[in-house]
Amino acid sequence: MNEVAEESKQVSYRVVEDENGNVKLECPAIGKQFAAEEISAQVLRKLVDDASRFLNDKVTKAVITVPAYFNDSQRTATKDAGRIAGLDVLRIINEPTAASLAYGFERKSNETILVFDLGGGTFDVSVLEVGDGVFEVLSTSGDTHLGGDDFDKRVVDWLASNFKKDEGIDLLKDKQALQRLTEAAEKAKIELSSLTQTNMSLPFITATADGPKHIETTLTRAKFEELCSDLLDRCKTPVENSLRDAKLSFSDIDEVILVGGSTRIPAVQEVVRKLTGKEPNVTVNPDEVVALGAAVQAGVLAGDVSNIVLLEVTPLSLGTNSVGDIIPRNTTLPTSKSKVFTTVGDGQTRVLQGEREFARDNKCLGSFLLDGIPPAPRGVPKLDVKFDIDVNGIFSATGNKQVITLTGATTLSKDEVEKMVKAKEDKQKREAIDIRNQADSVVYQTEKQLKEFGEKILGEVIEKIEAKLQEIEDKFGSGSTQEIKDSIAALKQ
Repeated sequence: MNEVAEESKQVSYRVVEDENGNVKLECPAIGKQFAAEEISAQVLRKLVDDASRFLNDKVTKAVITVPAYFNDSQRTATKDAGRIAGLDVLRIINEPTAASLAYGFERKSNETILVFDLGGGTFDVSVLEVGDGVFEVLSTSGDTHLGGDDFDKRVVDWLASNFKKDEGIDLLKDKQALQRLTEAAEKAKIELSSLTQTNMSLPFITATADGPKHIETTLTRAKFEELCSDLLDRCKTPVENSLRDAKLSFSDIDEVILVGGSTRIPAVQEVVRKLTGKEPNVTVNPDEVVALGAAVQAGVLAGDVSNIVLLEVTPLSLGTNSVGDIIPRNTTLPTSKSKVFTTVGDGQTRVLQGEREFARDNKCLGSFLLDGIPPAPRGVPKLDVKFDIDVNGIFSATGNKQVITLTGATTLSKDEVEKMVKAKEDKQKREAIDIRNQADSVVYQTEKQLKEFGEKILGEVIEKIEAKLQEIEDKFGSGSTQEIKDSIAALKQ
């Protein structure tokens, strides 16, 4: 909960902590709390339904992109969300790497590129060598708490501060007003990418005994850049870190690729120009390039695209509280490393991920529970443990003779994920039954009306109706629920 404490103040819904200390999102309308994985699963399900409808085919497998600086817990949660949505997640791929795939696909020349990815909530920088179908990530860095939402927040705070000064009312405590401020701030930010100033009008933002209150103001691009100056400065450090880790200088970079909608902000582009000394490459659509790269990777995994080799790296160092670093950051994936170490107390060893000097400041991925070890004082047992990070950047561990169980690694247990998967399957089965019943009813009622009023309907109209009825009946045998739905909708038209 501490990780999202600051962000939870900026949203118009309630973020709460459950009995296990995990983050939940409260939905008072139906009296239920949702895990982040469940919300993500609903978004994925919507995307899958849209893709299935467009392709006229069932989608069951997916390549999902994540910010490059996501840790193990966040990657595992993303994979769980895919499973809850009913998907077989073939690969988790880093967003800057996906962007490089889209950019470098079918390019033959060897280039060293820097991908600057500033999205809605996260910021990533990756340095890659691209050429002849080989995409090798040299280093990656980032900030999972920096994105377009933070730029919006500066405008929200500015509006709320001015309103409090003028009216004595704190709009940040009003959830409805906060939502309207956030939407207006994002709109203004987008407009300032092409205009030097924008008008912000929020009528009836709140009311007092004296009557309704409104916000009517102008925000200039210069003022916006002033409000966000420290955020712009924060963009520099990950760029410098990634180049240092890759052992390169700015002169070694051939292209700088901008990814993410927030890179449309002129001040962000200017930071990139000044920092790298290069004009950013704008030949790719920053909103679509990551999805296109994921499609290329899906093509590789499906066997439709050949002669592409992707070499990813782990963004964060991995180690334990007893022996320190085991797998350093920017190690090429997949990777495996064995270590002999001992217990630090009560038979448990904590697995940590991050770059902080002290163990307590890093992300704890969980604790090892080692079964089959005779009771012994602290420091006596010698344990041979193999640490693995797969191509998705997800960690696992195995013991030479002992059974290792990692607890506390994710917010959802395997049982909870299975329960959510089952609930999703049950819901889909119920929906399928309801749709088929509805289709039966529609077919029966339509055929009945044709018999009663057939003489009054034009022959060509009857032919169209009968064709649509036949289409629904055909879908009963092999069609998906969505296809039957679409056929019913077509008949009603």
